Amino acid sequence: MRRNLGSSEVTAVGLGCMNLSHGYGPGLEHADGVRFLQEALDLGYDFYDTASLYGDGRNESLIGEAISHRRDEFFLASKCVLGLDGEKRVLDGRPESIKRMCDDSLKRLNTDHIDLYYMHRLDRKVPIEDSVGAMAELVAAGKIGNVGLSEMSAETLRRACAVHPIKAMQSEYSLWTRNPELGVLDACAELDVTFVAFSPVGRGFLSDVPPAEASNLHEHDIRRTMPRFEAPRYEKNLALLEMAAEMAAAHNATVAQVALAWVLSRGDHIVTIPGTTHRQHLKDNLGAVTVHLPEDALDQLTAHFAPERIEGSRYSAAAQRTVDTERFDFELAESDSA
Repeated sequence: MRRNLGSSEVTAVGLGCMNLSHGYGPGLEHADGVRFLQEALDLGYDFYDTASLYGDGRNESLIGEAISHRRDEFFLASKCVLGLDGEKRVLDGRPESIKRMCDDSLKRLNTDHIDLYYMHRLDRKVPIEDSVGAMAELVAAGKIGNVGLSEMSAETLRRACAVHPIKAMQSEYSLWTRNPELGVLDACAELDVTFVAFSPVGRGFLSDVPPAEASNLHEHDIRRTMPRFEAPRYEKNLALLEMAAEMAAAHNATVAQVALAWVLSRGDHIVTIPGTTHRQHLKDNLGAVTVHLPEDALDQLTAHFAPERIEGSRYSAAAQRTVDTERFDFELAESDSA
């Protein structure tokens, strides 16, 4: 299964590279990460997603070392605006900063162009028009091929498109995170923007062996800060998985493959970028494109994982303030009462 992304065509299941370097623990040892990326390319992955934030540049450097010599075999995406100052995350959407970050990424990635360059987050101190204007200049200079946004609303997308064509919107989307259905999915379809679903298997939750509850995760695992992984909410969420496991068994698939197939069924303008450090999961995720669920099964999954049935927010209050995505009324009510 292949789908359009900018002026290219990619496999509908790409590879999110973040957790090779950080996110859910320390990531892989460097040599193992190099081998992992090369194996992914050999398996048929041709869409790789990274960011300057990931590992404070180490993830981009890893990709540059591992597979830049096969640059014509894959579509490469990276991100700017969100970075690190020591251990603190900072947002900087000023045009001069975007251009500097792009040059730094090109060096680390060992390439002369990035196929898709996203604004990782909205910097509310800088008009989106100014930030996108800088991205348009990078396109004109041949340093990037397509402009993308990440974790932004339909309204922001429309404002950005008025400045320069936006070719991709990346946001979290899965059976247990449905916020894009509040507007941005439809806006993408209307504006000919590919929607790139990150964390399509619920940060590992939608799998045959889901992760531990937050307090038992690695000390550097970002899920420790996510309310829906905290007790007692997480135990209630785990109860929802039995139905997905039964669905997977009925279709000779893994739970993750069912989750990916569901996401891909939501529109022909959607591609996914699950991340993993496990070779078997790498193979399984790519194999999800061959899993075809009948309409009644898709409808059952949609209803079973209805947003109001999920316990806990996807982000902490502090992390939520850094994104520009739409939220359900019940999420806003919970936030107001917290």
